[in-house]
Amino acid sequence: MSDFYNIFRTKIFIAFISTIVLCSCSGKKWYKTEGAVWGTTYHITYYAGADMADSITAAMSRVEQSLSPFAPRSLISRINSGEEIPVDSLLLKVFVAAQYVSAESSFAFDPTVAPAVNLWGYGYRAGVGDPSSEQIDSIRPLVGFYKAYLDNGMIVRECPTMEFDFSAITKGFGCDVVGETLSRNGCADYMVEIGGEIALCGLNPRGEEWRIMVDAPVEDDSTVRHERLAVIGVTDCGIATSGNYRNFKTTASGKTWHTIDPRTCRPAITPTLSATVIAPDAMIADAFATACMVMHPDSAIVMVERQRARRISVMLVVADSAGTPQIRTSTGFPVIR
Repeated sequence: MSDFYNIFRTKIFIAFISTIVLCSCSGKKWYKTEGAVWGTTYHITYYAGADMADSITAAMSRVEQSLSPFAPRSLISRINSGEEIPVDSLLLKVFVAAQYVSAESSFAFDPTVAPAVNLWGYGYRAGVGDPSSEQIDSIRPLVGFYKAYLDNGMIVRECPTMEFDFSAITKGFGCDVVGETLSRNGCADYMVEIGGEIALCGLNPRGEEWRIMVDAPVEDDSTVRHERLAVIGVTDCGIATSGNYRNFKTTASGKTWHTIDPRTCRPAITPTLSATVIAPDAMIADAFATACMVMHPDSAIVMVERQRARRISVMLVVADSAGTPQIRTSTGFPVIR
């Protein structure tokens, strides 16, 4: 979901890593590390006393081996296959956060939607891409996060064949894990971006809060184009943007989108084109951004307004009755520049 369900592959593949010294002062330097991971790209800028590219790669690998349903021997894949094994600290944190967002969104966010995502051809297992009503009905009993819970470190499922896909929260969580790795090594200023989700801390190389560009929802069948919608100034937070305009398919029945509504097991149909969420960490931002794409925009705004004490805010791009994009924001979303 929050760009996108296919963010993982069987192996972490680092297509390239370039570590560039940007500037130096008092023994520390600005580094920029870039590469490819989980079927997407990452860009990380940090102020440190040494190159930390190896530590960054190791952090990403830990996340994959715990949470990637595309890795056959990852922890979540083994649990999905029926092994009775305890969760690790990474899966525990993601599971608890997913429970919170799922409840707050009335199950618009639901990691057990995996069978439906696979059925529609957007998941870790090949699907039909354009399923019949009978095929959709057949997997609906397997969907429902309220049917699963943690007990003494084990995931208990009402239905033994229920599977989990935490992709709609894991990419943001991966940003947080990398950020925590940098922090443990003395980095107080960094930007971690993986496939569009972002974790921020401290100041940018100019000594200012970080300036983040939010893309306009531009649909293009051939390539990904980045057009500026807004620039926001933020720090010490996580940011995630979800949208259907870059991951869709055209089938015999028409166009389908990768955001699947767990309550119907069908692609979510709302006037919302994109949702950008700011939260204390990228994991929570990622999950709420996905929920906002599933929900009607009015309901999404109400949900996020309930999170004001948690410092969560959202900007929605919503198509009006004429199809013209309109911006809607919740209380506390930064002034758009």
